Amino acid sequence: MIRQILDHFFEFFWGELCYIGRKLRDKWLVISIPYLWLALFFLFPFLIIFKISFSELQIGIPPFRNVVEWTPDLLLKIRLHFEGYWTVFTDNFYIHAVFSSLKIALFSTMGCLIIGYMIAYSISRVKTSWRMPLLLMIALPFWTSFLIRVYAWMAMLSSKGLINNILLKLHIISNPLQLLDNDGAVCLGIIYCYLPFMVFPIYASLIKINDDFIEAAHDLGCTPWRAFWSITVPLSKQGIIAGIILVFLPSIGEFVIPEILGGPETVTIGRVLWWEFFNNRNWPLASAVAVLMVFLFVVPIMILRNRQLDATEKAAQT
Repeated sequence: MIRQILDHFFEFFWGELCYIGRKLRDKWLVISIPYLWLALFFLFPFLIIFKISFSELQIGIPPFRNVVEWTPDLLLKIRLHFEGYWTVFTDNFYIHAVFSSLKIALFSTMGCLIIGYMIAYSISRVKTSWRMPLLLMIALPFWTSFLIRVYAWMAMLSSKGLINNILLKLHIISNPLQLLDNDGAVCLGIIYCYLPFMVFPIYASLIKINDDFIEAAHDLGCTPWRAFWSITVPLSKQGIIAGIILVFLPSIGEFVIPEILGGPETVTIGRVLWWEFFNNRNWPLASAVAVLMVFLFVVPIMILRNRQLDATEKAAQT
């Protein structure tokens, strides 16, 4: 009798262990795939750039000297050079490029936020049958090439472009306006190209808001405007933060739009990296600029985002 009870107990215990093992195996298998992708296509390339940033410039292929070398006596020799970082912090050209990129990214993100929130809110308020076609219209430009869309804005903003021709025919202006080759054109191009990245996360947050909250606010005497700012905007905060991150981070390092729509005075980090990598062939300096951009902008935003998610989870648990 006791032996049968022990056999049933061990059989049950072993079955539970096998079940938990299969669950953990499946869980780690699912989790490991995206982490492996990030390691292969983000972490390893970043570590290579990080190593090059401490190397010494030389004329040749590659245009830098390896940081780690083996001597004939099989001794490991490590030589770190900080000229690239020193140049970035002391040269006004690179400091200006950082602040110029930051200014363009901030204005572009604010433009995307204002326009994107209005679009997302409008789509979330229409009938359910109309939402998918409207969202499809927002995503429709992605079916065309990124370069074609930017060049289309170049044709529209040029002195003989569509906008100037319309204004001249309406006799609003007498001479063509300088709409191209400036920071405003770059911001306009970034807003147009990155607007869907702001619309979709905000829309995903807005459709989760219970309409009973807004109706209760109206019953308590709130005006529609006050109910919007007191209920709708705070409840859609997660979508707003996600949209800002998705637009702000790539806007800082954008190269194609400033190169096509910006002028010679539009100096951004993306253009500086291109010049240093391919024109000056100063790979250590370009790598130092790229590494500093990651640590100055990407890392703080990610840390802030993780802390906010932790605070939200704690608030939900309480």
